[in-house]
Amino acid sequence: MTEPETNVPETNVPETLIRVAAHGDDVDLGVLDRDTWSTLHAVVPAPVPPYGPFFDDRHLPEDYLVAVRGGELVGYVRVAQSIPLASHAHVLQIQGLVVAESARGKGVARALLRAAGDLARERGATRLTLRVLGHNAPARALYASEGFAVEGVLPGEFLIDGEYVDDVCMGRSLVG
Repeated sequence: MTEPETNVPETNVPETLIRVAAHGDDVDLGVLDRDTWSTLHAVVPAPVPPYGPFFDDRHLPEDYLVAVRGGELVGYVRVAQSIPLASHAHVLQIQGLVVAESARGKGVARALLRAAGDLARERGATRLTLRVLGHNAPARALYASEGFAVEGVLPGEFLIDGEYVDDVCMGRSLVG
């Protein structure tokens, strides 16, 4: 009888693949969005049936990067132009970052943020911005660790569950 090797790397831990979303991801993204809805990050009411499509004229698949682990879609980030003017085309904005509960703490959000920066650079952006609710300390810490700095605060911008919540504007340079 041989002793099992103790220094063999785990092979049952799936790698995270980041790719551009496809039209066929619509249903899975909708389910992920509903499963992860929380007042920690959502400024709209919880979704209720009947559910509309995830993609529409303003939310196009090419604006989303998705994270896939073990063949399962476990996260996404949306990167889009927030102000549709040629003079603002050099600034893109993260307009949503979601990770399934089962994939949290595994580097998925960080991988999506880094991929969002790469995508923004590929699209010619020199700045990447985002907005995060003031009470979302975990997200704010993640963004800060990835080089985003607070560039402004809109005090009491949202009323969520009877509480006024700040809207924190963060950004980072993509140059250099």
